[in-house]
Amino acid sequence: MPTLMGKYKVPHYDAKGEANHLFNEDNVPTTFLLTSFYWDNIIHFGMGPKKGPDGRYAITLPMGDKKLPGIAAEDIGRCALGVFKRGQDLIGKTVGIAGGHLTGNEMALTLSEALGVPVAYNDVPPEVYRGFGFPGADDLGNMFQFKRDFNELFCGARNLEMSHALNPALQSFQQWAVANKDSIPLE
Repeated sequence: MPTLMGKYKVPHYDAKGEANHLFNEDNVPTTFLLTSFYWDNIIHFGMGPKKGPDGRYAITLPMGDKKLPGIAAEDIGRCALGVFKRGQDLIGKTVGIAGGHLTGNEMALTLSEALGVPVAYNDVPPEVYRGFGFPGADDLGNMFQFKRDFNELFCGARNLEMSHALNPALQSFQQWAVANKDSIPLE
């Protein structure tokens, strides 16, 4: 995995993590919240199904057969509220949240059902994803590679039971896809 910006492997993760020690050193009562892949990226960040030269739709991710923890963006705030409602109980702890852990094939199948068109999963190596040329492709390629290569650790840090305890209305990917089917662009 290449080093980016001279010191980061996944800049949008690493830069946030650099500040964590400051909260501890200054004795700020803190609960660290680890989020997951935002399913809303399928709508707003161009990660939705794209039509290939063969006329078929596919989502493209460099995850192999590994599971990708994901969550609806709106559920993040609800989970954070659940943390606050727990009061002192979670201070000094790290809490990882997700609405589900799905493979690329599982995501594609769910999107197929919600959108009413066949959607395939197109797995590409991280180095190919990094070379796609859109702004941040290198950062996202590294992010997905990290999630793929350290899948057990990454998924294990995002506990579904805890997420549901914090937010009993937590959406599954299927619920999110059905609720957002009219907003998911088919390109």
